[in-house]
Amino acid sequence: MTANDPIEQRVGAALRERDETLAVAESCTGGLVGSLVTDVSGSSAYFDRSLVTYSYRAKQELLAVSREALDDHGAVSEPVAAEMARSVRDTAGTDWGVATTGVAGPTGGSPETPVGTVYIAVARAAPWETGASDCPVAHYEFEGSRTEVKAKIARRALEDLFDTVRNQ
Repeated sequence: MTANDPIEQRVGAALRERDETLAVAESCTGGLVGSLVTDVSGSSAYFDRSLVTYSYRAKQELLAVSREALDDHGAVSEPVAAEMARSVRDTAGTDWGVATTGVAGPTGGSPETPVGTVYIAVARAAPWETGASDCPVAHYEFEGSRTEVKAKIARRALEDLFDTVRNQ
């Protein structure tokens, strides 16, 4: 595997090598992250699920994202991204959870949260009672059409996962 290989292949190889698993919670990417992961033959060895939780209601019902996080910060926020990633990791029982929440555009942006804004969270499950589980969240702003922004977000989510896996 080289740095020139598609990110979904590099993620798959890294997870396979470590015998670890992945679940994804997606909002603005609408299933694109899961689609990229499953483009790799043999991904069933490490990929468990992708939940598309586009609405507030879906985030609450499927991921138990708190009303307080949604009320206080909005769906496109660091706290919500972290809750999404931790929840999908824990409910799926996987080693890794990735979440995307953002504004793909061209409508829906605001001065505080412009079109192209996204939060990507990568939650790691460390061994029980170590206190080492963590969930870094990154904030990005992408430009382009709706389709281009979604594609950039999905690939960036896999890059963030790959970088985090590699550094563990």
